[in-house]
Amino acid sequence: MGSDASTDRTNDILKQFAKASTAVQPFIFEERQGKPCIINQLAEKARGEILVISDANVILEPDTLRELIRYFKEERIGLVDSRLMGTGIRKNGISRQERFYASREVSIKHHESVLWESMMGPFGGCYAVRKSCYNPVPDHFLVDDFYINMSILERGGSCISNIRAGVREDVSNDPREEFRRKSRISAGNFQNLSRFGSLLFKGRRGVGFCFLSHKLIRWLVPFLVLASLALSAVLALESDFYLILLLIHILILSIPVIEHILRKIGIQSIPLRFISHFILMNLALLAGFIRFSRGIKNNVWQPTSRNQD
Repeated sequence: MGSDASTDRTNDILKQFAKASTAVQPFIFEERQGKPCIINQLAEKARGEILVISDANVILEPDTLRELIRYFKEERIGLVDSRLMGTGIRKNGISRQERFYASREVSIKHHESVLWESMMGPFGGCYAVRKSCYNPVPDHFLVDDFYINMSILERGGSCISNIRAGVREDVSNDPREEFRRKSRISAGNFQNLSRFGSLLFKGRRGVGFCFLSHKLIRWLVPFLVLASLALSAVLALESDFYLILLLIHILILSIPVIEHILRKIGIQSIPLRFISHFILMNLALLAGFIRFSRGIKNNVWQPTSRNQD
């Protein structure tokens, strides 16, 4: 277990567990280094061949560890993902939208696993990786789990999802917190695209298709929206029809503001919130790209607040 300069009672709790059981060996890091750097050091210290990487706020089901390691008897398997089950769902905020997004991700990754064993990135809060397949994450990379996953696929290994390995985590409910988290992930995604972009055109069957359809197209959505808006504006100068389309376009992009005003006066609209959430998260993608373009020097970040009781 690693504690990355924790400021709460984490270090004391880990030390108490270590006294109670020799199976627990905490590593206390006094200087904040970021999750990827901590994982790299823990992976190097680990004596076993199967590494289970988990966040402190993730709760594992009783059979999760058994389910995570069961497929490693096959030498081609380099990484096995868990199935995230979101908790702490509330009527206000974006927890419903985040749970829907997470469930779709689980479904897509499951089918990628069944068809080609080419899953595009595990749930970073809990997954297992074969130590001999582990490739240290560069110090400045923000999204360690996707880097580890793609490194294995690049070398011909298999990455799969096991939906029987259930884990629970509170779903983010604050749009501002989630925007910050998604922006960071977006910047890390573009880092990984620059590193593994060649896998779109080479590699074993299925890797390129999954990378393109599951990841790249989604990362390009904000740019496609901006291009569509610009073209609509140009065409609107020549045609009333395209002027109407432009106004509809602008109205849809204004839904986050409309939905915010409605919430302020006590009106809750779940359909509008889904649209608002989609737009804001694509803005986060755009913000992440801008951060990536400016250059990323380190991977230390402030954890996202969750719906903890």
